Amino acid sequence: MKIVSIVGARPEFIQSAPVSKALRAKHQEILVHTGQHYDYLMSQTFFDEIGIPAPDYNLEVGSGSHAQQTAEIMARLEEVLVKEQPDVVIVRGDTNSTLAGAVTASKLHIPLAHIEAGERSFDKRMPEEINRLVADKLADMHFCVSRAAVRQLAKEGFTASVHWVGDVMLDAMLANREIAHRKSSILQRLGLEKGCYSLVTIHRAANTDSPERLTKIVRILNQAGETVVFPVHPRTQAALKKIEAAFAPNVLCIDPVGYFDMMVLEHNARLVATDSGGVQREAYFAGIPCVTLRDETEWVETVEAGWNCLVGVDEIKALEAWRTFSPPAHRPPIFGDGKASEKIASLIQALD
Repeated sequence: MKIVSIVGARPEFIQSAPVSKALRAKHQEILVHTGQHYDYLMSQTFFDEIGIPAPDYNLEVGSGSHAQQTAEIMARLEEVLVKEQPDVVIVRGDTNSTLAGAVTASKLHIPLAHIEAGERSFDKRMPEEINRLVADKLADMHFCVSRAAVRQLAKEGFTASVHWVGDVMLDAMLANREIAHRKSSILQRLGLEKGCYSLVTIHRAANTDSPERLTKIVRILNQAGETVVFPVHPRTQAALKKIEAAFAPNVLCIDPVGYFDMMVLEHNARLVATDSGGVQREAYFAGIPCVTLRDETEWVETVEAGWNCLVGVDEIKALEAWRTFSPPAHRPPIFGDGKASEKIASLIQALD
């Protein structure tokens, strides 16, 4: 079979490595990079580190509004799909690349598979929620990270096309954990000790586009009472400049880091605070307490398991969780067994 896999943003790059390996054992895969994330620290570094095959196409769409970026991906992707005539198109997650890939493939009547299907925040103000809803509505195969996603899709009328496979990001972590700890020197470079710092990531539009929310997050980090390592997403950096954010000495703002450095930072942190869905899951894989700086999360199982605490940007609630949040000893395997990629490849094979 000929399969076109679409990637465009950090979580998709990470997910694509184990899936590409499994697919290419039996199929021809054409990898399309939309260029949604385009600078080295948010894109090429992941290809370099974790062995993602070089993209067959780079659409180089760059930045823009949601409508501009999605439309540009669709226009450029259509040419690729018409030329390649794939048997299946794979999209993943909830980005503009996901949305553009799903709509373009569907209009060309190409079977569509959605990896990480069925996740819901139930907040349509989030662009990611719109992207997920559309991709799932159009998909012919739904590959779910969690049992909750399977149940949600059943409520929406999808059952026969739905498969619980687990999380391919767990596959990636297990495949790269040892090499990351061997190769990364991030702790030494930053002068950090295991368990003696917290790690923060902020990039969601709900936080970066709201000066009020972003100001509250800055105040939370400044009052954390410990070293806070903050790899700053380009979108967040621009937003912080607009509000003229001033950080206390305990906050260490650094450039975005590669996959290996990020894994080492996550695995050695005392606590992770984030608005990223991917980082919430990575913290769970690593067994690190997570404080989520959002009002809701798609990853409700991590909250139900007691390893993720939703605090929004309420300063009192966030700082209380920062200092006292302690997960239980048990951490159930809600994201599968680390073999999601192999299951996806086998299920796609059944279409042939």
